Amino acid sequence: MNYKLSVTKNFSSAHCLREYKGKCENLHGHNWKIKAVFCGTKLDKTGMLIDFTDIKKHLEKIILYLDHKFLNEIEPFNRINPTAENLASFILEQLKSIETENAKVCQVEVWESQSSCAIASI
Repeated sequence: MNYKLSVTKNFSSAHCLREYKGKCENLHGHNWKIKAVFCGTKLDKTGMLIDFTDIKKHLEKIILYLDHKFLNEIEPFNRINPTAENLASFILEQLKSIETENAKVCQVEVWESQSSCAIASI
C-alpha cells in the first residue's frame, strides 16, 4: 500500500528575478501557498506514516525564515534566483531533516498565485 500525507501552509514575501526580462525583474510580492507531501509504504505502530504535527512544526520553522522577507537578501536566494522552482527545491531539502524510516518527503508545491505553481519532487 502506498501512502501520501500533505500539509499546506501560507506566507508572504517579496522578490525580484535577476537576469529576467519582464515585469518580474522588478520588486514585487506574493502570497505563497506551500504544500509539502510525504510518501511511504509502511505505517508505524500507531497506524501513521508520519505525524501531521511534526510536518506542520517543521514547515512553520521554514516559513518563519521566509515570511515577510525580501527573499533576494536571505540564504540561499542572495546567490540563486528566488523563483518558485528554487523555493520548492529549498523547502524540499529543508524537510528532509524530519524524514523517518517510513516517511520521506517526496514533493513540494509552491504556488505564487491561484493559477501558477512549481513542483519539486523526488
